[in-house]
Amino acid sequence: MTKIAQFVELIKEAYSFEGENILIGAPIFDNEIIANTPIKIPLKTFNRHGLIAGATGSGKTKTLQVLAENLSYAGVSSLLMDIKGDLSGIAMKGELNAKIEERTKSIGIPYNPTSNKVELLTISNENGTRLRATISEFGPVLFSKILEVNETQESIISVIFKYCDDKQLTLLDLEDIKSVLQYIINEGKDEFEAAYGLMSKSSIGIILRKIIELEQQGAKEFFGEISFDVHDLSRTDLEGKGQISIIRLTDLQDRPKLFSTFILQMLAEIYSSFPEAGDIDKPKLVIFIDEAHLIFQEASKALLLQIETIIKLIRSKGIGVYFITQNPTDIPASVLSQLGLKIQHSLRAFTAKDRKDIEKIAENYPLTEFYKVDDLITQLGIGEALITVLNEKGVPTPIVHTLVRPPQSRMDILTDMEIKLIVSNSQLISKYNNVIDRESAKEILSAKMEQASTEEHKEQMSKSKGKEETGWFEKVLSNPTTRQIGRSVARELTRGLLGVLGLGGSKR
Repeated sequence: MTKIAQFVELIKEAYSFEGENILIGAPIFDNEIIANTPIKIPLKTFNRHGLIAGATGSGKTKTLQVLAENLSYAGVSSLLMDIKGDLSGIAMKGELNAKIEERTKSIGIPYNPTSNKVELLTISNENGTRLRATISEFGPVLFSKILEVNETQESIISVIFKYCDDKQLTLLDLEDIKSVLQYIINEGKDEFEAAYGLMSKSSIGIILRKIIELEQQGAKEFFGEISFDVHDLSRTDLEGKGQISIIRLTDLQDRPKLFSTFILQMLAEIYSSFPEAGDIDKPKLVIFIDEAHLIFQEASKALLLQIETIIKLIRSKGIGVYFITQNPTDIPASVLSQLGLKIQHSLRAFTAKDRKDIEKIAENYPLTEFYKVDDLITQLGIGEALITVLNEKGVPTPIVHTLVRPPQSRMDILTDMEIKLIVSNSQLISKYNNVIDRESAKEILSAKMEQASTEEHKEQMSKSKGKEETGWFEKVLSNPTTRQIGRSVARELTRGLLGVLGLGGSKR
């Protein structure tokens, strides 16, 4: 048997799965595309997480588009981050051209231009359904991360959150946390320090300035109510297609902390609110996190531990998480080991460090006699990738050089008019784009300070009035005329009294 025949037999056996699956492309061996030998991904294992990596322009976004639209056809919802703006084209039909026709014929599949039902979401000034969260939902660890404070300031924030929990002060928006900080260094200083210890006024001042900086970056629009209900991400339409939700982030490229911290908060919220699902035939939701290195960049140990825990446990809720980044080394090893599906697009080795990184990346894939993986990674063409998946038993499949199928939706940006049309047809915008400002920490503390101020004013007025009355009485008594009248009245009273007793003077 020839080597190519051995390869085809191995791939056909390894990539034949029971149940529903998604066709991702066709294998390539010795620069020859092997048609009618489809490379598939079992739908059942999509909650085992994954990685899509590769250099800019290598085809990561189009691979992501293929996965999202085919998950939708299978009734699985997905959440995607659109940082460059071109991923949103998944909402519109694709257009057949010579390159697409050539690729689909090589793979042995038809091309059917298809549009998709999409919800456009935003955490900034982009047009779309507003995603909001409260300060309380973020918690002290994530809120400290977004502020970029040091360990001392982070511990102060943790104590402040505890104080708010104890005093039933709801933290909804940035105004609430600012009000609490101002209260504990002014009117509430004695009360706070008696129960929670001394706090550095300078550290609290730094935290306040960090919050103001965050407001200037647009975070004021993100924190507040109505909080987004993550269950709205896992809906299906009347045809049974899964909803594709896209967070448009084109105006947040210079504010990575807000984006990355929001993603972590959403993962934590999904983990805490979705019920246990057990071993199901297909996931409830798949989350694709683009520019994933932003999440792990400069993350504290506590935060990394939180991420690792969520990634390990969230799959039991029927949720799959996929990281998209340029270099797999951007992902911590403890997280990378949890990623069952790996799609590696091309990387370029321009330096000695690049070559060493590629050697390390190659070691993450199953051993193979058919490819020299570290060399092949640098030679992959656009829209080609090295792929390994988990089969139904959770065993990695052999690595295969794959020609990835093109998406059936548009591989380009949306026009402003198309964005407005999609947003106007949204089923969520009426639910989330109205701002609610209910009573929270700011209002409670304002009322408390106002009451204290009123009582203090009354007390001062009472003291002032008492002093005025005492002063007036003393002034009257010390007046010469008053003393003279007093003496005359006293004499007449004495005379009258003595007359009654028969002790008065001579009769007149």
